[in-house]
Amino acid sequence: MTVTNSKTGTNISAITDGIWRINTPVALEGGMAFSFNQYLVEAERPLLFHTGPRQIFEVVREAVEHVMPCARVRYIGFCHMEADECGSLNEWLACAPDAVPLCSAIGAMTSVGDMADRPPQVIPDGETLDLGGRTVQWFDAPHVPHGWDNGFLFETVTGTLMCGDLFTQPGEGTEALTETDILTPSEAFRQAMDYYAHGPETGPTLARLAAAEPKVLACMHGSAWRGDGGGLLRRLAGSLAGQP
Repeated sequence: MTVTNSKTGTNISAITDGIWRINTPVALEGGMAFSFNQYLVEAERPLLFHTGPRQIFEVVREAVEHVMPCARVRYIGFCHMEADECGSLNEWLACAPDAVPLCSAIGAMTSVGDMADRPPQVIPDGETLDLGGRTVQWFDAPHVPHGWDNGFLFETVTGTLMCGDLFTQPGEGTEALTETDILTPSEAFRQAMDYYAHGPETGPTLARLAAAEPKVLACMHGSAWRGDGGGLLRRLAGSLAGQP
């Protein structure tokens, strides 16, 4: 782990070959420790997934610059429209002049097409995008865990699922990549302040993600995780369905 801003504690670590986690610890109301993560995918046409809130744009940019000039970024992706997902989207479009937003069709229609300073590129459900040396696949996931426009991005070379708010863990996320239990703390956090829509497609959507058999889960809050991602997603679905 390399600390890139000593004031905020922002740091960057490789979680798998060519994929970097940028982590900024914060304190929520009441003093609870929390964290915001972004993921930088190295490729001929690099991808930044999540931007973080607008207030931390500069420290995220500093961290990216430890790997590559921010102007090299070509895609700025996120799961759904929310400040921690894409709050600094336009700041990134300004510093990366060839970059475009990457989002779902619903996201482009309802918000990104109007709010972004450049038109978004829609990636349809199930389709892939060649980044040059890497390929990513998009999974539409409306309301899982929330957001009509929500979806997830799967990097096929390393088997990394950019899983957004799934497996959100409290704490500063000091361990960049773990193989220990993240389901128990993430479920405890969810039950305390439930942010899931609990729609009828939650189970089928998690089953579809599990079928991709991810090897790394790139969580937006807390540690990234390595192991049997398909099995862990199935266990999450069971927990949401009330199974012991």
